[in-house]
Amino acid sequence: MLALVFPYLGDSHRMISDPFYMEILGSITDALADYDYDVVVSRVPAADDGWCQKYASQQRVDGVFMVDRSVDDVSLETLGSLGANVVIWGAPMPEDELVSVGCDSIAGGRQAVEHLLGLGRRKIGFIGGAQGMVETHQRFIGYQQALETVGRPLSPDLVAFTDFTPAQGVAAAQQMLASEPDLDGLFVCSDFMSIGIMEYLRAQGRRVPDDISLVGYDDIQLAAFCSPPLTTIRQPIEHGGRLMVAKMLELIDGHAAESVILPAELIVRESCGAQGVAG
Repeated sequence: MLALVFPYLGDSHRMISDPFYMEILGSITDALADYDYDVVVSRVPAADDGWCQKYASQQRVDGVFMVDRSVDDVSLETLGSLGANVVIWGAPMPEDELVSVGCDSIAGGRQAVEHLLGLGRRKIGFIGGAQGMVETHQRFIGYQQALETVGRPLSPDLVAFTDFTPAQGVAAAQQMLASEPDLDGLFVCSDFMSIGIMEYLRAQGRRVPDDISLVGYDDIQLAAFCSPPLTTIRQPIEHGGRLMVAKMLELIDGHAAESVILPAELIVRESCGAQGVAG
């Protein structure tokens, strides 16, 4: 038995409806199809490590997959002290001793904003997930780096941290536009949020991409079928799921396993205003 754990800050129900989480769940279970393992899926609060005792110390599972984590996630230290086999989705952090497989979120954030800057966008907003989540933090670093490269100051009014849901994304965009009505670019750290934001902008008479260029993140399957099709940063979810399973099997067999950082890829479609090729 293996556990697939989704730590959360904020709205725990977003994981049921967010296509990104469903796609990574599918990639892991597909990769396990040839092996004799069942998978139990659980949502757990990021600030609580009680679930670690349930799974690891009682040896109810042979290993734990963790998708997303917070900057101060106490469960990772607990799992390490219990000697659990753990593979995390997300780029490794410098102090990590556990195995991670993930996309280079700093590079992904930087690519997204550099692309918007290259299109002549001057006032670019950032809408991310909860501030304590590692991948949101890394994408924000990429956003900052891109602005610093061209000498643009960081404006607090152009930065929002919220839950990865369409409703919260819309609320963040609404507040941002109220304080910065001449906003002309948006980097949104989730395609799921981006789709809701595009619908909101349309309802407000703001044209995407003519008035506001928008770049999302993940490249979920729906991204290519939005109106307009969504420019986004692709995470290689299927490949990542297979790698997570391979790393887990190495750990279970008693072998050392190395963390892997996968490249982020800019997928240009129509929501940014550049000539794109739908993918």
